[in-house]
Amino acid sequence: MAGFAVGLIFFAVVIGVLIFLYYFPLGLWIRTVAAGVPLSMLALIRMRLIGIPPGVIVANLVRAQKAGLSLTVNQMQSHYLAGGNVDKVTLAMIAAQRAQIPLEWQRAAAIDLAGRDVLEALQTSVNPKVIETPIFQGVAQNGIQLNVKARITVRSNLDRYVGGAGEPTIVARVGEGVVSAVGAAIDHKEVLEYPDRISKAVLAKGLDAGTAFEIVSIDIADVDVGKNIGAELQTSQAEADRKIAQAKAAEQQYAAQATEQEMRAETQRQRAKVVEAEAQIPQAIAEAFRAGNLGIMDYYRLNNVKADTEMRASIGAGVAGDPSSPGGVTLPGPTPPPVPGT
Repeated sequence: MAGFAVGLIFFAVVIGVLIFLYYFPLGLWIRTVAAGVPLSMLALIRMRLIGIPPGVIVANLVRAQKAGLSLTVNQMQSHYLAGGNVDKVTLAMIAAQRAQIPLEWQRAAAIDLAGRDVLEALQTSVNPKVIETPIFQGVAQNGIQLNVKARITVRSNLDRYVGGAGEPTIVARVGEGVVSAVGAAIDHKEVLEYPDRISKAVLAKGLDAGTAFEIVSIDIADVDVGKNIGAELQTSQAEADRKIAQAKAAEQQYAAQATEQEMRAETQRQRAKVVEAEAQIPQAIAEAFRAGNLGIMDYYRLNNVKADTEMRASIGAGVAGDPSSPGGVTLPGPTPPPVPGT
């Protein structure tokens, strides 16, 4: 029992020491004293109580002190509680001082809280970054497509880094400028011969307005000849015109066929009238007999005239001497002499 009590007391003492060291960071306080940072033990305890890791604040205070920056504990604590990255902001402040770039803590903290990497922004401000663009496709006035790839050299503009547009906006604006410059060329050979015209035309538009960057230069990396868009459009137009002409021709053909059918119907209708008129002839003859206007001899003479007319027509059809022709009649030839002894 005595051994168990001793072990329990030892365990309690260890736990108490750990709790004491957690809330009373002696190591960090000794480090601040050694670095010459004016930070009391009470300030370290207060950081622990409000949920701020003292190690982060102490490390950045030491960095700023050794770099000659006059940063305060309250600035770092406020930025940490706001959800910022104290390490990156402090390093960015140190880098700005080394590069002799004016940068205040409030601006650096605002850039960090805006969701952007303040250290990267400062590095880009010192060392411009090159943005590789995708291939932009433009069409010159002669209908030839050109595939243009550019490299954009940009420098961070810290004054507009908060609220300014990012890299996608820069790339989109440059792409629009490239397409416009290619479209303004009368011949695609002009662009191939002087590609720097595109760069000058794009830079003259001030595409970096309202962005977080300043465009240093735009270099045309590659220009390739693409499709003949003009010829393809003309071919498509010709094909469309051909289909329209075919449709109009078919429409006229169908109209002609409809007219032909109407004429055939009209012919049949007129023939029906003729047949109807011919059917009335026997009735007229019978009526003439009854009225005494036509005699028997007149009727016979009429039939004889009709028969003579039909015979003459038959003889006229076969007068060419072709017995095989319809209605053909073989004319009598000279009688051959009699053969002796017959």
